[in-house]
Amino acid sequence: MDDMKSIPQALQTTIGLVGQADAAVTTIQNIETILQPLKLFNSFVTSLSNVHPYVQFALGILTAASQLLIDQANLDSEVFGLLNTVKDLYEFLMEKDILENIDSMKETLRKISQEMSATALFVVKYCQKKNFVVRIGDRLVSDPQTVAQGHIKNLGDLMQQYRDRTMRDIQINVYHVREDLNLEGMAYAAGAGLNTTKKCLDGTRREILKDITQWITSRDVNAPRILWLHGQAGRGKSAIAHTIGSLIQDMGAPGACFCFAHDRQSERQEEKILTTIARDLADREPAFRRALSDIVSNNLALKTTCDVVQQWERFIVEPLSKISGEIVGNVVVIIDALDESGPDTSRRDILRLLTTADAAGLPTNFRILLTSRPLPDIVRAMAAAPHVKAISLDDIPWKLVERDIKLFVSMGLKGLPSIGVEEVQNIINKSGGLFEWARVACEFIRPTKAGATPKERYDDLMALEVEEGKTLLDETYFTILEGGIPKSGSIIKRYRSVMRQVVMTHERLPMAALNCMREKYPNKQDHYDINLILEFMSPVLGGVMDHSSPIRPLHASFYDFLMDPSRSGVYSIDVSDAKDLAFATLQILRDNLQFNICDLESSYLANSEVSDLSERINKKISHHLSYSCLFWAQHLEKTEFDLELAGQVRDIVGSEKIMFWMEILSLLGRVGKGVSALACVRRWLLVGNGCISAFDDT
Repeated sequence: MDDMKSIPQALQTTIGLVGQADAAVTTIQNIETILQPLKLFNSFVTSLSNVHPYVQFALGILTAASQLLIDQANLDSEVFGLLNTVKDLYEFLMEKDILENIDSMKETLRKISQEMSATALFVVKYCQKKNFVVRIGDRLVSDPQTVAQGHIKNLGDLMQQYRDRTMRDIQINVYHVREDLNLEGMAYAAGAGLNTTKKCLDGTRREILKDITQWITSRDVNAPRILWLHGQAGRGKSAIAHTIGSLIQDMGAPGACFCFAHDRQSERQEEKILTTIARDLADREPAFRRALSDIVSNNLALKTTCDVVQQWERFIVEPLSKISGEIVGNVVVIIDALDESGPDTSRRDILRLLTTADAAGLPTNFRILLTSRPLPDIVRAMAAAPHVKAISLDDIPWKLVERDIKLFVSMGLKGLPSIGVEEVQNIINKSGGLFEWARVACEFIRPTKAGATPKERYDDLMALEVEEGKTLLDETYFTILEGGIPKSGSIIKRYRSVMRQVVMTHERLPMAALNCMREKYPNKQDHYDINLILEFMSPVLGGVMDHSSPIRPLHASFYDFLMDPSRSGVYSIDVSDAKDLAFATLQILRDNLQFNICDLESSYLANSEVSDLSERINKKISHHLSYSCLFWAQHLEKTEFDLELAGQVRDIVGSEKIMFWMEILSLLGRVGKGVSALACVRRWLLVGNGCISAFDDT
């Protein structure tokens, strides 16, 4: 009887198990129904070929987002509503009509990729039962249903916007974390990042951009982690690098861009490259920021280490390894113009890190795009690294280069009288495939001052003959200078003085700051507006037309030209002596240093506690004063010992002004500069031998 009574309970248990199994099967079938279009999309995208690089990058992010969901083992039935919308989106993107118009809807596709990236991260976090916060408009929301409904609405609105071929402002929901993670103390090279003004003209370089984008978005675990893009000066390497960087930024993808510059070698950028990249990645990617903070928090010695091996392992590789499942797509780091870092020794450690066997085992979601000229030390290092993919811009077929330069020159000279199809073709042929020469040629031909018509300037350019040992760029630079600067007389003396100032300053300065420094030069005959000289040089110098921008060569090859007398002849610049700059910077310190220059209310507050410190610095510390505080000693050390200069140094270091100088360095966050500056002064004084007795009283 007891056995008879137990049967209904057993049946009940069995029926319950069957029901659970049936529900589980149904769930698996539902999930497979949802994921199937995502799998089809990932296979389908690889067959698309002739699309704009911008579109290609967006499709790469959509593929990464779909793969993140496919790889998620425990998709929760509570987010099925959102997943169904995701399924609809991927089916929508594979419709014939959508594909035919995909290039014309780049901006909408960008927003779709961003929203889908955020959606995928939300689903994964939710299914892993992790805490999350999502920013919807101005609100931070943690309720999963509210977040899911926000993604459903946005994805639906974006699909409708695509159908309507319209553009509307749709707020993308962004994954956030409520954490205040402090990375202060890690060195940062300000101004070394992306410059969108250097991008390729839209429609040019499509093949190489496509190749690089395919490499970036590839899901192949065996894909090379490093791509080295190289070529002779003027090929357009930096333009390509900044175009890729701009794509990454526009898409909201994780990445960082670090650019070396010839005129910033004194800043020793190579010592800050890895810390700068790490901080930029932390700003772009919350998961990376958390991982990096976990590593460096409460460890000031690690934050400030100069050991590049430690920086590489702890600031880059380790955080990336920890967050491989928390990022949509691959992390891209761009290092542009490595050849401009300085002498071979300045990049030896970076090359060693990138080319060792360990670099071949970098995280599978990591890509490094490196650009440089093929200098011997870089070629040796890269040629010996099997995990580096190399692309030479010198090997691009002429047909493609000709097409791109034609588009560039046609746009640059559009509307000019007497410049037609034949003239454009002649410029293309003359360029020899150098984009930088084509740019300089357009600048030279365009009317910027009285004296010659565009056609006459074009004829001058076409008449150029390249001498043995020189390049076409050299001849063009010489012609530009010759057109505004006579080869003899007072004007060329002024030219040499002005360009010596531009070339020898350790930090790029706007014209107003350079003029303020020139007013302090020891010889009164040098007290003139440098625009008298620079107004003729806009084809080769930035900041000439826009006086708020720093004066700088537009291409590193112009620096090389000026420094080599065999190439620039009478227009070469001698940088062996810095007396004028040493004198001027010391005069500026003498006249401008003062107690509490920023009018701080209390000396008991740390700089970080002064809320408006940046505004006070901008208002009270001018460009020329800031520059003089930072670099006066470096200019002094490059000057022959001089008693008058020695007296000026004594007036600073032997008085209370040295404290005011240190105060400014502190406000600028450059106290370390003070130690190295005083070391420079000591070396300079020791060279003076007997003259050192003049300082016995200091």
